[in-house]
Amino acid sequence: MGHLGKQTIAYKTPPVITCAYSSVGPKEGQGPMGKYFDHICKDELLGEDSWEKAEARLIQTTIQGLLDRASKTPHDIQYIFAGDLENQVIASTFGVKDFNIPFFGLYGACSTMGESMCLASMAIAGGMADLVIAGTSSHNAAAEKQFRFPLEYAGQRTETQTWTTTASGFVTISRCGDGPKITAITPGKIVDLGVKDSFNMGAAMAPAAVDSILIHLEDTHQKPSDFDAIITGDLGNCGVDIAIDVAKRLGTDLSGVLMDCGKMMYDDEIQGTNSGGSGCGCIASIFTGYFYKQLMARKLKKILLVPTGALMSPGSTQQGNTIPGIAHAVCIEMK
Repeated sequence: MGHLGKQTIAYKTPPVITCAYSSVGPKEGQGPMGKYFDHICKDELLGEDSWEKAEARLIQTTIQGLLDRASKTPHDIQYIFAGDLENQVIASTFGVKDFNIPFFGLYGACSTMGESMCLASMAIAGGMADLVIAGTSSHNAAAEKQFRFPLEYAGQRTETQTWTTTASGFVTISRCGDGPKITAITPGKIVDLGVKDSFNMGAAMAPAAVDSILIHLEDTHQKPSDFDAIITGDLGNCGVDIAIDVAKRLGTDLSGVLMDCGKMMYDDEIQGTNSGGSGCGCIASIFTGYFYKQLMARKLKKILLVPTGALMSPGSTQQGNTIPGIAHAVCIEMK
């Protein structure tokens, strides 16, 4: 491994993403990306009696699907790096416990897919593991119940508000094998420009996304056109516009290459999702369901995956605190 510039790590022997698997809820399966997902659940409860148990089941389903596709058993995996939006990442805890694999529980809000892939790739490149699993999930009803209002409250949604996805995505990362390689990572730092509106998380996350993207470009001496796509997690319609504007003011034009999974997940007008999708599972499921397959088919050769997170809690927002943002950039190449 080698450290580049301000905060980027480049891998001399890049870890390989050898397998990927996605699971989503029925609403996500009915959206524009529906045909790309590996598993679409029939209902958001997944046969459980609470939203929280349903998310744990979603994680379990996704990891088992990943293991089956990779022809691996839990005994083949050294570690799982995963997290979610529930308090104390409890969905991941219950979702992974029956696999009996050493577990790192992570919280990066909606940036958790980036955090898990960064840490997993560092473990592989550092010689501390040969095969690990990284991923995340989110559940619409569980997240709304925790961060805003339970669904039964029937509160009106603002135009800037995104729809938390019921979705999960996991990958296997290996020391060797076939698949796209993680060639560099830029772990993000906290960026806080004073946004307090929990119904406009795109505005809170956009500056952090731009910060990580521009630092990655600077550290690696690249420009946006060197990538087939720069993919953010869940800025949504409002957040993407802000990100492009902020980057342009700082001298970088991202308009021709920036893609956002929050914009891709739903047909906002038909599905009533206002500003698009969000949640840990948004970029996780679209990367594993769509972009990974595009890389494997060599329709894409180089992408910068930039999951974005709004670092808030019910307590912090109720006390009137700001919503800091963070974004982790992961360079993935199909060589």
